[in-house]
Amino acid sequence: MHISDKIKGRIFEPEMEFSASRSSGPGGQNVNKVNSRVTLRFDIQNSQLLEEEEKVTLLKKLQSKLTTEGVLIIDAQEKRSQFQNKAIAIDKFYETLDKAFRKRKRRIATKPSKTAIKKRLESKKQHSEKKANRKRLL
Repeated sequence: MHISDKIKGRIFEPEMEFSASRSSGPGGQNVNKVNSRVTLRFDIQNSQLLEEEEKVTLLKKLQSKLTTEGVLIIDAQEKRSQFQNKAIAIDKFYETLDKAFRKRKRRIATKPSKTAIKKRLESKKQHSEKKANRKRLL
């Protein structure tokens, strides 16, 4: 069983912390009055729903999105409604987890085709001839 399949069955909402603040997104004058931006905080290191190997994987792969304490922070301010932004933040959280646990496909190295090699060499030859012609003029 793949690790992301095990994660999908778990409910992380009890371990999520939500806070609301003023948004810089759409909403006109409403933006100045209403706290519509939602910030989701999830403490990976202290999570009881994640196994140790999962924590290590997340801490390694999501390093740029974590605080120094190992807390994942996700912002959502796309909509005017705090409720909609909360749903978007939760979706982003699950997408982030899914991306972190997804295995990357190995790239299969390929050789350049004979025509590509020939074209490259011809281009190099023309370039060197152009430079050689400049030297002869002096």
